[in-house]
Amino acid sequence: MYLGIPNPNIIMPLEKMRITNLDGKNPGEASFEVLYNPQSYVQARNVQYAQLPMMGADAPIVQFLFGSGEILSFELFFDSLSAGSEVGGTAGDKMTFAGNSLLPSSNNLIDVRQYTQKIFNLTHVDRDIHRPPELRVEWATLQFQGFLVSCIQRFTKFDESGCPVRAILQCSFVEHVDLGKLFGTNPYGSPDTSEYQKVCQGDSLWAISAEKYGSCGQWREIAAANGLINPRKLRAGDTLVLPAVEN
Repeated sequence: MYLGIPNPNIIMPLEKMRITNLDGKNPGEASFEVLYNPQSYVQARNVQYAQLPMMGADAPIVQFLFGSGEILSFELFFDSLSAGSEVGGTAGDKMTFAGNSLLPSSNNLIDVRQYTQKIFNLTHVDRDIHRPPELRVEWATLQFQGFLVSCIQRFTKFDESGCPVRAILQCSFVEHVDLGKLFGTNPYGSPDTSEYQKVCQGDSLWAISAEKYGSCGQWREIAAANGLINPRKLRAGDTLVLPAVEN
């Protein structure tokens, strides 16, 4: 029998990834935790160049055209027949999954699509804003704001009635690029001097960055300027340095 140090995640479960619909109209449904954290995630960025041929030259002239927004991609796992401390969601979700895991698959009470569809629907066009919603993805130090551009659902296990009980979602997000920052027309604060701001209850670096600079993407600069190891743990009353913005 193992008598060593217990897994600390049993005592303090791992933080869950959270996805927030920034255009959501119902605050209670706009933000939700994923059921199981992804095993990994990939961040990518592409840069486009044109090759201009020159007569008599050994190689063409390479000319920069444009850069793409950052791309974030990961896989999400869903299983309605297994439950444990790793299951995220609301307290009701955890109780429902815990109870369902004790039943034989023939008595399954959860259609896993009711959870996968929450994410899949984020690719649908919102008629009020004429586009899919803008999203924020948060997981510990990962802070990403953009749009879900690809979501592939793959159902891999079914109960006796044919109801899906296990699924894998392949998700890709593209960064939202603020036009004011892109073209140097940032109206937020002074671009050449540092400023200071006191932290209030409920503040987060992404929100402070969005208010100060017009985009949440500068949260890393704020964290670096203040020596924050865990940028999600802010204490009310502390004073943050807001570094100068380079347009």
